[in-house]
Amino acid sequence: MINIANYKIHAIDTGRFRLDGGAMFGVIPRVLWAKTNPPDEKNRIELALRTLLLDDGNKRILVDTGIGTKFDKKHQKIYGIKHDRLNLDVELEKVGYTREDISDVFLTHLHFDHAGGTTYRQNGELCLTFPKAKYHVEKSHWNWALNPSRRDKASFLPENYRLMAEAGAINLFDGDKDQLFDNTTILKVHGHTPHMALLKIHDKNNQLLYCADLIPTASHIPLPFIMGYDLNALQTLKEKEEILLKACNEDWILFFEHDPNCDAAKIEKTEKDDYRARETFYL
Repeated sequence: MINIANYKIHAIDTGRFRLDGGAMFGVIPRVLWAKTNPPDEKNRIELALRTLLLDDGNKRILVDTGIGTKFDKKHQKIYGIKHDRLNLDVELEKVGYTREDISDVFLTHLHFDHAGGTTYRQNGELCLTFPKAKYHVEKSHWNWALNPSRRDKASFLPENYRLMAEAGAINLFDGDKDQLFDNTTILKVHGHTPHMALLKIHDKNNQLLYCADLIPTASHIPLPFIMGYDLNALQTLKEKEEILLKACNEDWILFFEHDPNCDAAKIEKTEKDDYRARETFYL
């Protein structure tokens, strides 16, 4: 746990899953990424499903919700989903809360491994995981999720997010104009998926950026390390260059949603005019 501004900030790890290592690192050869992310016999690497809890004593804001528990056994096996050691309820309990205590859910984007935990099934019925929360989604990204391209349609599962709208629990915000919470800033990026919204928490001494899928793990800090899942790799590259330069110059903390080995890092520039982790740590 760390403190920034008026927030106590906790990493909430909701589980583990696996995706193809080649897809996770795009054009980067396996011989390079396998050093830090060893693949299994199916070429899949282990990934975290780490969310962030901001607690100011009044609001308890959860950033993203993990993959959830709705996948059938076949897809649990395909994606190597595991909640036995790490899961939402246990991790919330460790910091003194339950699902009912969450007041707000900020969704960076609506891919199934980020928004899957917004709903669950009880006796076959779809239910909101956080029944008292307001769910915040960038409005242009919401429209994209309702009508995705054929390239990324499989990443958007309506069962993860339609219920929040039907229940009147959704707030569609303008990521270019709106400020949802005190001492936060929204940064919109478009390379991975259109209108992905990153949340930055700051005070006069500290800045923490929730990187979502712009920089999913510490291994993705170097500029060329871009996922094959990204719709526009050159846009991702441009966005990484801009954000990493600021993060380096202003000593930001970068929070990694999918890194199984560390929660966050501060970075530095390399002799080859790229970036690397200077210090990694757990929250």
